[in-house]
Amino acid sequence: MRAIGAALALAVALLAATAAPAAAAPEACDPFTEPRFRGEVPTAQQVIGINLGDRDVTTAESDAYVRAVDAASPRVVSDSLDQRSVQGRELVYAIAGEPANVRAKGLERIRESAARLMDPSTSAPDAAEIARKDPAILWVASNVHGGEESGTDASLRVLYELADRNDCAARRILKESLVVILPIQNPDGREADTRRNAYGFDMNRDWFARTQPETDGKVELLRRYPGVLFIDAHEMGNPRGYFFPPNADPIYHEIADSAVEWINEIYGAAMQDEFDERGIPYFNYNVYDLFYAGYGDTVPANGFGSAGMTFEKTSSHPTPRRVFEQYLTQWVSLSQAAINKEEILAGWHQSWVEAQRQGEAGQLEPNFTVEPGNEVLQQVPDIKVRHYFLHPQAGKERELQSLVRRLQRMDVEVKVLTGPLTVPDFRPYGRGARSETLPAGTIWVPMAQRQKHWVQSMLNESTYTPVGYAYDIVGWSQPLLFNVNGGYSGERLSPQAAKVPQLPEPARPASPDDVEVALWSMSPQFTRGIESSGWLRWLLDDWGVSYREVTAGDIAAGGLAGADVLLVPDGYALQDPDFPEDPYGYADLGPEGRQALTDWVRAGGRYVGWLDGGVLASALGISTATYEDGGDAGVYTPGSLFRARVAAASPLAQGVRPFAWTLDEVRYLMRADASRTPMRYPEAGSEDFFVSGQADGEEAMGATAAAVDEPFGEGRVVAFSFDPNFRAFTDGTQRVLRNAMFGPDPADAAAPAGAAARSAAQASTQELTVAHSPLRLVVRARGEDAARRALARYDARYRVQRSRGRVEFVIANPGERVGDEHPYGRELGASLRAAGVPVVLYKVP
Repeated sequence: MRAIGAALALAVALLAATAAPAAAAPEACDPFTEPRFRGEVPTAQQVIGINLGDRDVTTAESDAYVRAVDAASPRVVSDSLDQRSVQGRELVYAIAGEPANVRAKGLERIRESAARLMDPSTSAPDAAEIARKDPAILWVASNVHGGEESGTDASLRVLYELADRNDCAARRILKESLVVILPIQNPDGREADTRRNAYGFDMNRDWFARTQPETDGKVELLRRYPGVLFIDAHEMGNPRGYFFPPNADPIYHEIADSAVEWINEIYGAAMQDEFDERGIPYFNYNVYDLFYAGYGDTVPANGFGSAGMTFEKTSSHPTPRRVFEQYLTQWVSLSQAAINKEEILAGWHQSWVEAQRQGEAGQLEPNFTVEPGNEVLQQVPDIKVRHYFLHPQAGKERELQSLVRRLQRMDVEVKVLTGPLTVPDFRPYGRGARSETLPAGTIWVPMAQRQKHWVQSMLNESTYTPVGYAYDIVGWSQPLLFNVNGGYSGERLSPQAAKVPQLPEPARPASPDDVEVALWSMSPQFTRGIESSGWLRWLLDDWGVSYREVTAGDIAAGGLAGADVLLVPDGYALQDPDFPEDPYGYADLGPEGRQALTDWVRAGGRYVGWLDGGVLASALGISTATYEDGGDAGVYTPGSLFRARVAAASPLAQGVRPFAWTLDEVRYLMRADASRTPMRYPEAGSEDFFVSGQADGEEAMGATAAAVDEPFGEGRVVAFSFDPNFRAFTDGTQRVLRNAMFGPDPADAAAPAGAAARSAAQASTQELTVAHSPLRLVVRARGEDAARRALARYDARYRVQRSRGRVEFVIANPGERVGDEHPYGRELGASLRAAGVPVVLYKVP
């Protein structure tokens, strides 16, 4: 691993050289010394009528107890985030510390001290003095997934004990730290007992985009109180007991060494010792990685230099056990942060100094692995990156403003060129280096700043995954997501530039008030439908677009009358033969609904669908797009960005052309006649073909369709092979979607397709491999037998597909369990690695 610990060693040496003479060594104090309570703070039983751990508390009970502790204890203050939940609930938090520290002046002083430690210009003696005198800010956050409740109750116990205990263990945490406790990150989900929030967002994927108010308010509070520790407490379906770090590979290369060391060597080691001593089962590594920049551990780590950690407790265990083990990990972590406070704060400051030094040198951190036996398969390129540039483009002002604002709201210094700048090695995204003169008005983001790690994470050309698998998507470059042209340079440059003032949120795009929009979520009971339609509802509300929701029954009964546009997001269009009893769009419509929808389009309606919403159009015979299963074609990716060409003459290209970037897991390859294909992937091997992220067999995508636009009768059908509104943060392709909804019909519409083309499209849909949120495992052919043995341990049902020396196992997922809710998804990953199976891709929904 990268010279890990060097920053800490230097910081400790500086502390020794500059700090005041050491005081007498403090008396030994075990974190689990016998607690002594003062009896001044009410218990949960006294406030809400139950003991913590009797059952999961409600949101109202949690809020009431936080407020009661605040009222009774001078060690605690409470408030709520600036943002409320989607349904209007408060997100209540508490801050615990010594009485002087939680008063207004104390809080202000600690925030100022944290800001000075984050400032690379702060001298070593000053940083050492701050590390010695001031407390560290620590965070405990729980319940980002509404149905994963026990972290909340445990954090309330931690709050009570910090407020009322008077023993050495509690006093040490209070003296050495300021503890921010956010018991519930998703109150709407908690009350509904759902994983997602009220819009259907998994908010543990929303951190960099901050589309949801719950996420946005939380990150703003973290900016006010930047922590060196961030605990994100979850529950999981895995029966093995408890997960805490060390994490699985991959780990994102631009997470500071110090944060990784604290996670593994301080917190992880201490929790292992405690759980071993108590005989509590746990595991480390496995599939919980530290890679995607949308998690509640990666963003605190990458954006704040924090030891961001995901904790996962088996959800099927009794409530008292779940709450107690969550309490153990929280208390151990807070205790270790307090014990090692000076070392951690000194290392934290040094990490910002080192980040700026790396930025000045144009140095990208190399890839590394932490799991025993793993090797780096892809290294970060040996290139210098000292500057990123974003071009001002007519028609893309809104996207550029949003991107700059997103950077600024993570304290990135953004500048604008006040004069032209010749860059001898300018590298546009996905292109080779060339000399280019950038005009005044170009946005310049220098890497020589403390947020260098975050700048690289957000503006990267690719994420350079070190190993062949990842838990979530692996492409999230912001310029590509916003479809803003730009690039980077490794030269030492001295631009004429001015700082960009803090930008406001862009105004909503104008929406026509004479277009009636209908939305049909054909799979509202399944993950695909919940999320894709939820992301869409949020987007329409954000745009200020009025719409009405319709069901299959409504459509059959003539419910599309008066609608101009029908939006059909992802879901399930066709039957999964493994689960024939499950509903799906084509059958739900029935003969009457299928005829009604077809007649509506023929009479002039505009059908806009994506992924299975597009498949449905072909199954109905209103689109000529043909589909092939991406796995059958041998294309595998956890989710990457692919460059697609947009035809200049197409109405979809308004404000977009000549290229857009699609975020896609390549479930399908789509094809259609060129006259009906305004958005297409370039030929594989051409200079335009480019992938940001990780893919295997991507050359099969070459020259396939990303979007089809064609007439049907007097109406029009637009189908996308990807979700143009993925997680509501693909702003670049949101523009394409908006054009599809409200733009004009093509000036030179394709000739109506004949019956043969429509029949071929319908036939292609019947040949698709349909599986409801399966686990996907792809291995090299030589690993097939070993993979089968691993799957047999879990009695997994699967279908096999072969292509290009790869074997794909499409693993049935009864109940559509996702992520940490799956009973063996993580276990299988560990088993595969332990058996040395040559994994190309392993994807858990």
